[in-house]
Amino acid sequence: MAARETNPNFMNGVPELLILRLLQQEEMYGYEIVQAIRSRTAAVIAVGEGVVYPVLHGLERDGALESRRKTVNRRSRIYYSVTPVGSHRLADLSEVWTNLAAAIQHILTGGRHGEAIP
Repeated sequence: MAARETNPNFMNGVPELLILRLLQQEEMYGYEIVQAIRSRTAAVIAVGEGVVYPVLHGLERDGALESRRKTVNRRSRIYYSVTPVGSHRLADLSEVWTNLAAAIQHILTGGRHGEAIP
């Protein structure tokens, strides 16, 4: 039996895309991002801190995010915001995911091979 072709990275970009989009709207700290993803997707997507913090650190390392320490109600937190590099990365990821979602929707609604996606 031949091995199936799979794409294990298929969903890996989702947390990055969501995090960049949320932070484009407003600066947030890590746990706030976790809660925002859960609430704004009606809990369809629920990622934990073990996913969010590595993505935040990677994006910051790549120059897509910047962070600053801020004290609110006597609690010190690290808030993240999107840089111009991050805005460009978000635009690229958004385009990829929009095209991907359209292709999947095309198949789910009965599209056939070779037909143009509207």
